[in-house]
Amino acid sequence: MPNIKLMESGLPVAPLKIGALESCRELGEKVNDYIVQFRKSTMDKNTDSPLYYNYLRDNYLIDCPCPRFGSGEAKGLLTESIRGTDLFLMVDVCNHSLTYSVNGHLNHMSPDDHFQDLKRIIAAANGKAHRVNVLMPFLYESRQHKRTKRESLDSALALQELIDMGVSNIFTFDAHDPRVQNSIPLHGFDSFNPPYQFMKALLKAEPDLKVDKEHLMIISPDEGAMQRAVYFSNVMGVNMGMFYKRRDYSTIVNGKNPIVAHEFLGEHLDGKDAIIIDDMISSGESMLDVAKQIKARGANRVFVCTTFGLFTDGFEKFDDYYEKGYIDRVITTNLTYLPAEAKEKPYFLIADMSKFIALIIDSMNHDISIGKVMDPTEKIHRLLAKHNTSL
Repeated sequence: MPNIKLMESGLPVAPLKIGALESCRELGEKVNDYIVQFRKSTMDKNTDSPLYYNYLRDNYLIDCPCPRFGSGEAKGLLTESIRGTDLFLMVDVCNHSLTYSVNGHLNHMSPDDHFQDLKRIIAAANGKAHRVNVLMPFLYESRQHKRTKRESLDSALALQELIDMGVSNIFTFDAHDPRVQNSIPLHGFDSFNPPYQFMKALLKAEPDLKVDKEHLMIISPDEGAMQRAVYFSNVMGVNMGMFYKRRDYSTIVNGKNPIVAHEFLGEHLDGKDAIIIDDMISSGESMLDVAKQIKARGANRVFVCTTFGLFTDGFEKFDDYYEKGYIDRVITTNLTYLPAEAKEKPYFLIADMSKFIALIIDSMNHDISIGKVMDPTEKIHRLLAKHNTSL
């Protein structure tokens, strides 16, 4: 851990409290356990000082429910005092598993519902916290980050709204377009990426994977994922290729222009393993088509790495492609809700992000630099060196 020594030498800016909304409760509990572990391992001889009274706890989580009335209206509650604390609120806006009743009808929570609940909890804090920070792994409305016609700029508006409510820092992962932070240029906004966690999960599951130019290639499924793929290929010392989408802009299907074809730019894939890297799987149609085309070009194994596995159309097509040999692994993080069904799939791997989030929160609570946390290059190099010696 790069920041442990710095944490040992100083106190937090304020007592830590973590408010994991129900949508993010499971991840929040894992993060809490890691922070408890961090602090127990870094305590020194000064712990008898009254200054450390709030430092070492068995639990930093607070309950922050949002009960609803029969009409579907809701309110945010804080079950304990947060006065003077460094409050970190965690929310998963993509957790569709939660439901509530509207006039007797069952309604699944949408991203809009989750964002509204987040604002309710911020309002419940009522300006009493020393600092309010929001950790939103999937940035709300991040796919609506630019204007191409007469349309709303929802992501920028949401960020401005949080800042207007007194939020000091906003943390997210693999923002669809990090330039959305230009909407709040004078406030804290950080977007983290999980390449180290991807490789850790993949190498553990595939110990025979050879990471060199002769045996492995990184694939960007479209132009938007190029930056991720370029970083991945550079840090691993392998080549990359890219697909670009030809769309039918005269037609709109399910809110988007349908893809006519994927065209490939890059060297041959004969006999090589391929890692497709992207920020999310929504329906998975585009990603699966790329995997199929990679196989048709002679690739050996195909691994899909994506930060957010939304699987909006279910797993049927993924099961079919796995059985046909088009994909070998699908690796996604636990930053958003994953149904129990996903974890039972033989091709499915989870890159656990809870320890990474715990380090981010603990570092920010100590008000120390997170530069090394944001840059995983050194950790990936160590991981690859260890892997290569085991081959």
